[in-house]
Amino acid sequence: MNTSEQINEIATALAKAQGEIRGAVKDSANPFFKSNYADLAAVWDACRKPLASNGLAVIQSPTVAEGRFTLDTLLVHTSGQWVRNVLSCSVKDDSPQTIGSATTYLRRYALQSLVGVAAEDDDGEAAQGRPTNGTAQAKQQPTPQTVAAPPKGYVDWLDDMGAAADEGTDRLQKAWKESKTEYRSYLTSATPKVWEAMKARAAAVASMASEPVSA
Repeated sequence: MNTSEQINEIATALAKAQGEIRGAVKDSANPFFKSNYADLAAVWDACRKPLASNGLAVIQSPTVAEGRFTLDTLLVHTSGQWVRNVLSCSVKDDSPQTIGSATTYLRRYALQSLVGVAAEDDDGEAAQGRPTNGTAQAKQQPTPQTVAAPPKGYVDWLDDMGAAADEGTDRLQKAWKESKTEYRSYLTSATPKVWEAMKARAAAVASMASEPVSA
């Protein structure tokens, strides 16, 4: 991590922002690890307003060279002070789908780490006022079901579809039409909630992109 020569003002602003930041809701599903995670949109929803209201902004710039993907994340303050972090990972190829997946993945982790966003579970229990002790959690566990193994290459394809969803509805629809029938059939039959979550994410991104920019 690198910083500007002075960080007193950005540190003060970030401390105030973190006092306002709430946890990012784990609203996206990973069917292979049987777990939920907070996607990029959820992380931004948790921190965008607190950062902006305290004069903070995040700039993320990706580069690819010799099989490695690097993301440069810069947290800047209106005072001109800044904090910079760099994350990198290897990529299997330089196709748009692979780069899109890597970009989304690292952007999410870099943003969470740099501004201090923690992911939290959202199973509806808190909203309903129901207890969250061990007994209640045990009752929420789904009954094990036998699910056929996904087609070869499905996992990578699902990552690509997730990256497409983060670019909006049009991009997701295009990726869907270009996908193998066996992948689409498995997604909609074995894990339909994952597909619904992707479409909802894409719609949210498209909605944000269409909002007018304030002067």
